[in-house]
Amino acid sequence: MDLDGAQRGELDELALTYGPPRRLDAAITPFFDPVQRPDRFAEVCMVIRRHNGKIPLSIKTFYPRGAYRLPTGGIHHGERILDALHRETDEETALEVVVRRFLAWITYRDVSAPEGPPLFHTLAFLLDEVGGTFKTRDEEEQIEDWIEVEPTALSDVADGLDHIASAPSKDIGGDWADWGHFRAIVHRVVHEELSR
Repeated sequence: MDLDGAQRGELDELALTYGPPRRLDAAITPFFDPVQRPDRFAEVCMVIRRHNGKIPLSIKTFYPRGAYRLPTGGIHHGERILDALHRETDEETALEVVVRRFLAWITYRDVSAPEGPPLFHTLAFLLDEVGGTFKTRDEEEQIEDWIEVEPTALSDVADGLDHIASAPSKDIGGDWADWGHFRAIVHRVVHEELSR
């Protein structure tokens, strides 16, 4: 889905405030949630740097075992990006955070039409924890567990996601391997940006 003028304007403002993001176009096999969900055009990815310097990763109850990943949340139609970032961070972690960097803007296109229109976007932000008590407020998120990793481990996390075995899933409306390839992309980009 192409972004409208207001969304592009907000992204320009965010780039001026938090630094220009790394831009990446990625080709994916798009038949899974969240890419196919009509209630969102994009997602925010919350890269939360805790007081100990580590980054929290979550796993949902229905994910393949070991498929921990950076938390993300949908940006609803008509919702401002920064509002979605703070809402999702609060729902998933209850932490008070400040935005430090706009890390990445990833645009996904169908592998069968790589020059075609965008299907979905991931907007990744580095956030610093400044307060709160870590807990998941929204039980509908179905988060089973959290772990914390050093930023340098995100490359290994990406490799793990990239190697999830193929299996159909009603929970995501598609194949786990395709989902894993999609999720691996933001972990690689964030790892590279945090290593600069």
